[in-house]
Formats: sequence, structure tokens, C-alpha cells
Amino acid sequence: MKKRIWIFAGVLALAVSLPLLAQTVKAKKHASETFNIGIAGATYPRYDLTRTLENMHSMGVKYLSVKDWLLPFDSTKEQMDEFKATLAEYGVEGYTLGPIYMYSEEAADRAFAYAQRYGAKMIIGVPSYETLPYVIDKVKETGIKVAIHTHGPDGAAFPDIRTVVELVKDPKLGVGCCMDLGHTFRSGYDVAKDIKQFGKWIYDVHIKDVDIPTKDGICVEMGRGNMDYKAIIKAFKKIKYTGMLSIEYERPGVTDRQPGTSESVGYLRGIIDGIYNKK
Repeated sequence: MKKRIWIFAGVLALAVSLPLLAQTVKAKKHASETFNIGIAGATYPRYDLTRTLENMHSMGVKYLSVKDWLLPFDSTKEQMDEFKATLAEYGVEGYTLGPIYMYSEEAADRAFAYAQRYGAKMIIGVPSYETLPYVIDKVKETGIKVAIHTHGPDGAAFPDIRTVVELVKDPKLGVGCCMDLGHTFRSGYDVAKDIKQFGKWIYDVHIKDVDIPTKDGICVEMGRGNMDYKAIIKAFKKIKYTGMLSIEYERPGVTDRQPGTSESVGYLRGIIDGIYNKK
């Protein structure tokens, strides 16, 4: 009988102490929880706003680079405020607009007026070489910075960050780069090395994985390609980058991009945690 009493007392003491023990155990802090991981709007070209936000909410991603099919260029200030309120319901912030093509002065005027109504401090822009001086003037006039999106070896203007640096020349002008890491890799450059070399020019990042480092390379789920993301994230850590890393998953032939996007977000978080949480 005494043995049973002692066993009961032991079980009771354990039951009482477990909640107290749970309170003293702190949850592990993950660096990726405070890192600025976003989604580039081009990831979801076939999705409406509701589905885009539901997808982002399911992944716990809080930042969106807003494309014009989600918020048309002719949107009024009132419509933009409603748009922002809808994003806020899902815990999402539209942190920038674009990429926006500015191949004429009229297109640049429209882009900056759009950004002013939205209240954007920076837009992701795609000027031509001819309109670049006009875009620089618009930045000076409005105070809205421009991150020029790089498009790799396919023949478009500004294939890589070097071209931005060579033509803009002065990083104090408020025109920098939205560095597309996948296109940098496809152009044959060492991505981590470019990040460290041109860090002060990087305003925003579109991040993806690519299978081979040539023009024929295609976007794949992060972790399934051949880009060295340990080296890349270490490079961002070295330059103390605090901007966005926006997933731009655009694998050819994939209609439903959410599974690949989720996989890419998870992989990126794992790499960040492994590097930033390392003692």
C-alpha cells in the first residue's frame, strides 16, 4: 500500500512540475523570423489578390513587391488605401512597386506619379539606356529611389549590376539595383563575389535558384539548382544587408507556383538560420 502511495505522489509531483518546467524553456529564436523575406509579385502572375495573400499568409511571409496586375497604374489614392487595408488584414505589407517598365518619358512620369500616390519610398524600375538620365532627374525631383532590375543575358537593358554601376556612376543619386540573383548566375558571374563587390548599390533582391550558369539556365525550386546559397547568404551577412530578399519563383511550365514557392521559402529560411544562428 505504501508503495502505491509513493508512486502516486511521484506522478502527482511530476504533473505539477511539468508546466513550471515548460515555462522556463525558451523557444529557440530563428534568424529567419526577423529577416526580410518577401515575395516578388511576378511569382504569382495567374493569381488574384486574395489568392496571393492567402498563399503568403500560409507561409508567414509579410512583404510583397506589388505588380500592376494587383494594383493597376490608374488606381486612385482611395483605391490604393483600400488595397493596403486588404494587405494588412493578412499581415502583409506592400513594401515596393514593380518592376515597372519605363521605356519612355511618359512611362516614367506615370510610374513616379503612381509611386507618389502610393507613398512608396522606392520602386523597382526597368528603364532603357535612353531614358536613364530622365529617370535620374525624376528621382531628384520626387525623392523616390529606383532599384533597376537586372535581367541577365537575354538581351534586355541592364543585364547585371555592373551595367547599373557603369551608367549611373554615383551611388548617391538614389538609383541602385534590384539584383536578380538567378540572372546573375545565368550570366556566368560569381553571385556571392558580386554581392560583396557591389553591396552599396543593392537596394533590393529578387532571389531564385537556377539549374546551370548559362543563358539556357532555368528557374527551379531553391535547393534544387546549382547556386551556392550558403556562400550567397554569407555574403549578405558580410555586407550587413538589411533589405528585402524577395522570392521570385518562375519555373517554366508550372501553372500552380505555390508548392515551389513554399519549398523555396522553407529552404531559404533554413539556410539563413544555419548561418545567422551559428555560434
